[in-house]
Amino acid sequence: MNYLIVGASSGLGRELCYTFAKNNNDLIICSRDLRDLNALKSDIEKKFNVEVETIVADLTSKENVKKTLMNKNMFKKIDGILFPVGLMFEKDKVNLDIEKIDKLIRANFSSIALITSTFLSYKKKGLIVGFGSVSGYLGRELNTYYAASKRALESYFESIGFENKKNDIKIQFYTLGYIDTNLSFGKKLILPKGSTQKLSKLVYKNKNKKLKKYFFPNWWVPIIFFLKILPLSFLVNFNIFKK
Repeated sequence: MNYLIVGASSGLGRELCYTFAKNNNDLIICSRDLRDLNALKSDIEKKFNVEVETIVADLTSKENVKKTLMNKNMFKKIDGILFPVGLMFEKDKVNLDIEKIDKLIRANFSSIALITSTFLSYKKKGLIVGFGSVSGYLGRELNTYYAASKRALESYFESIGFENKKNDIKIQFYTLGYIDTNLSFGKKLILPKGSTQKLSKLVYKNKNKKLKKYFFPNWWVPIIFFLKILPLSFLVNFNIFKK
């Protein structure tokens, strides 16, 4: 099998590369940093004897995504796509600069949708895995556009799940709490971070399931349940995602 992993060079993406390669899958790995990709490619090929191709792409640019990832031959040969990607800005508030807003939406939603829809135009079977955020369940003062993009991404994955219910397309969507990646580095968190290694193993374990939505770590399930039923006025005054 051959999988495209977008956002492969660090954090969860890197763990997914090792997990899938360890199970004898060839990879196409994609990120913005060629040096990191080449180092990862060399290490994986040496350890697991699989083929690894690299693609340098910037998801914040529609033109770059079309140029580097809209390859008909690539889509035909891959068996699935995983999107362990996320872009955040420190001062992501409602009045954020319009260019930064555009980058956040592209990296966290619209580029993923573009790549996915292109894959689906060529394939009637395969695996598509998206990753959201618990921040998408509740608006907050920080990470305004990141959270909104992740909320849109979850809705999009639900839609492609319904649209492809008669095809052999396996859809997974993981709503992530705090996990041990570069996005959480140095932050003071109320709750403990989940392991990217455990998450990557879970993703691989579920890869043959038709439709899977999952919270990770799974103790976020009751937290999100209560957030959804509490009055908005209360949540505005007491927002656990505020900082």
